[in-house]
Amino acid sequence: MCSILCYCSPDGDVSVLRDALSQTFSRGPDDTRMVDTGEGRIGFNRLVIMGITDEGMQPFVYRNHDTCPVSELTETGEGYQVPEDSEIVLVCNGEIYGFRPVKEELQRKGYHFISQSDCEILPALYKEYGTDMFRMLDAEFALVLYDRVQKTWIAARDPIGIRPLYYGTAGDGTYVFASEPKNLVSLVGEIKPFPPGHYFKDGEFVRYRDMAEVEAYSRDDMDATAGKIHDLLVEGVRKRMDSDTPIGFLLSGGLDSSLVCGIAARISDRPLETWAIGMDVDAIDLKYARQVAEYIHSNHHEVIITKDDVLAALEPVIQALGTYDITTVRASIGMYLVCRAIHEQSDLRVILTGEISDEIFGYKYTDFAPSAEEFQKEAEKRIREIHMYDVLRADRCISVNSLEARVPFGDLDFVEYCMSIDPEKKLNRYGKGKYLLRHAFEKDGLIPESILWREKAAFSDAVGHSLKDDLTEYAENLYSDEAYEEGIRRFDHARPFTKESLLYREIFEKYYPGQSRMVADFWMPNRNWEGCNVTDPSARVLANYGDSGL
Repeated sequence: MCSILCYCSPDGDVSVLRDALSQTFSRGPDDTRMVDTGEGRIGFNRLVIMGITDEGMQPFVYRNHDTCPVSELTETGEGYQVPEDSEIVLVCNGEIYGFRPVKEELQRKGYHFISQSDCEILPALYKEYGTDMFRMLDAEFALVLYDRVQKTWIAARDPIGIRPLYYGTAGDGTYVFASEPKNLVSLVGEIKPFPPGHYFKDGEFVRYRDMAEVEAYSRDDMDATAGKIHDLLVEGVRKRMDSDTPIGFLLSGGLDSSLVCGIAARISDRPLETWAIGMDVDAIDLKYARQVAEYIHSNHHEVIITKDDVLAALEPVIQALGTYDITTVRASIGMYLVCRAIHEQSDLRVILTGEISDEIFGYKYTDFAPSAEEFQKEAEKRIREIHMYDVLRADRCISVNSLEARVPFGDLDFVEYCMSIDPEKKLNRYGKGKYLLRHAFEKDGLIPESILWREKAAFSDAVGHSLKDDLTEYAENLYSDEAYEEGIRRFDHARPFTKESLLYREIFEKYYPGQSRMVADFWMPNRNWEGCNVTDPSARVLANYGDSGL
C-alpha cells in the first residue's frame, strides 16, 4: 500500500520527520527512504507490489529523460541528497492501470526507466504534460512531486480518493503532506483531507475531475445499460488482477463482493483465495460466502470472532481509521480482523473488495428517495464524501495489516458511466434494490442465482447482529446518563448523540485531539426523506430491512 510524507521546506527536523513517517510503517514495511530535494524532504515506506526489485524503490529522482538509480544519489546521515542536475523528485502511493502501453510510448519518445514499477512513468508523464497528466491517469493514487526547475511543489489525489492523502501547515506556514493523519499529528495544526480529484500547486487547489458531476444522462435503453455495466465492471476487475505479488479477495456473501469474486474466478487460471468473517453466535453471511466459494471453487478461509475480539479491536481500529463515525467504526471491526488474519496466515499482498457499489446503485434507505432527482443528488453526495467513509475503512483496515486494497467498483470508467445512467432507471421500482447491477449479470452464471438476487445486509450486520449489539451494550454500560450528558457537551462539531458515538469520539480524541473536522459529520441516511429520520445508521432500523437480516 505504501506511505508518503513530504515536508515542503528545507527547515524540517529530519529526526522528527523520520518519526512521523514511522507512524505508518505498516503501510510499507519492506523498505523506507528519505530524500532531500534541496527545498524540502520526501519520505517513503514501501510495500512491494509492482516492480519488486530495489530499482522500484521511491522517491523517484529524474533528470533529462532518465530515472536516477540510488547509486547516483549521495547518501548522508540524514538520508539521500539528489544530484544538482536533477529535475523532478516524485513519490506516489498508487496503482497505475494500463501503464505498460504508456511506458512504451514514453520510451519511443526517448525516456529511460530502470524498473518494472508502474509509478516510475509518472515523472516522465509530468515532464511531457505537466499537471494535465492527472486527468489522463487511469489510476488510484496519491502523489507529491517537487519540480526543481520551476521550484514548485505539486500534490494530487485520484478522483474518488481511494488512496489517502492529508495535509496541513506547520507553524511557519510550510505545507506538509502525508498518507495518514497519524503522520501529521506532531507536525501541523489542523489536519485536512486532501480533496479527491484535485491537484495542489503554488498554494492553490485545482479540481481536475469530479466523478459525481454528470453533464448529460445516458440515452441507453435497459439492455444497453446493463451491457455496459457488465463489461465495465469485468474490465475493472481484470485491471486490478495485475500484480507481481499474490492476490486475495474479501467475500462477504453479499452481492458486491460475490460479483467481484465471480468475475475474477472466470478470469483467473487458478483458484481464488477468498476470505470471510463472522461472529461465533449469529453470523449472517458466512453461509452465503461459503455458497459462493463452493460455486466458484475458491480456496476459502473463514475467520470466526467473539465479543471479546470485537471489544479488544475497538481502540486499535479507531486509531487506525482516524474517524469517530459510527457506521464506519462498526463496519471496520470485521474488516480489520479478517485482514489481520490474512496478514498472519497467508502470503497475500493485494486484496480486492466490493466497496462503492452502494453509493452508485443505492442503499436500503435510498428506496425512500422521493424522486429520481433526489436519488441522484444523494448519489453525488455519497461519491464526493466516500473518501471519509467506506473508502477510508477499506484503506485503513487493509493497509494497517500491510496489504493493498483494490476496489473494482471504483474503476473510473465504471463510475463515470454508472453516474450518468438516468436515475429513473436506478430507483427501486422493481421490488429489488440494485436491480440494474443484478440484471447486468443475470445471464453469466458467475455466482449462484440465489446470491445474485439476495437482499442486502450491511457489512457490520452481516458479520453478525451481535457485533453492533455488543458495541452498543458496552457503551451503555460504560456511561451513566449523567456522564453521557456531560460528555457530549464538550464537543461542538459533530456532537455525539448516543453513548456509542460518545465512546468512539473519546477514543478518537485520544489519538487525534481537536481534529474532528477531518470528517464532515456522521454518516446517516438522508433524514429529510420520509422513513429515514432515524437515530442509528444501521439499515436494521429501516422499515424496509425485511429479509436482509436472514
